Amino acid sequence: MKLHLIMRQHVHTLSETDTIQDAIDLMAKQQIRHIPIVTHEMQVVGMLSDRDIRDCRPSILSPDFDETLFLKPITTIMSTPVLTAHEDDDVQETAKLFYQHRIGCLPITKDERLTGIISESDILYSLTSLLGADRPTSVVEVCVQNHPGMLADVAAIFKSMKVNIISAVAYPSQKENYHMLSFRVQTIDPRNVIRKLADNGYDVYGPSLPSMGGEAR
Repeated sequence: MKLHLIMRQHVHTLSETDTIQDAIDLMAKQQIRHIPIVTHEMQVVGMLSDRDIRDCRPSILSPDFDETLFLKPITTIMSTPVLTAHEDDDVQETAKLFYQHRIGCLPITKDERLTGIISESDILYSLTSLLGADRPTSVVEVCVQNHPGMLADVAAIFKSMKVNIISAVAYPSQKENYHMLSFRVQTIDPRNVIRKLADNGYDVYGPSLPSMGGEAR
């Protein structure tokens, strides 16, 4: 999935000559938390967040406050340089940027011009959709030896049971030289495929099913 499929294309922006008060007003009116600061050519030169605004607001314990502070240009508090992504970047790789840099949003560009914006909630929803967790499904986990072809071997069993795989994720097992294969499958009752997997010698972990006495394994 590419970013241009999930980004919000209508982006509220400000210029370097706008004031902190302009940013406060825009955030309140549009109910947004991040504002890209752009040139006339829509090149991103800074980012402003609601945290930046909070940091420059006076404390309720402070008796004195210079109200002209909010008339200063937003360049005095905006973050720069700005981390951006291209609209053809992958959602998975972009999610790593959010984690590594602890950011709340990311401007999206093409030919160095702002074309959209995505937030951490956009990324989370997209990954949820990619994994199929937004649909009625079940998760079946299979412990397999870590060697080529195991994913295909297990997937063939799902195929033989006519159970559609929505997504598959592999991650290390606590057992040495083993991996866990986590399948999200298009059924709310995976008992038959769990039995089939177990009959083929796999350690299977599935949802809690009363008629099977709890977890599959």
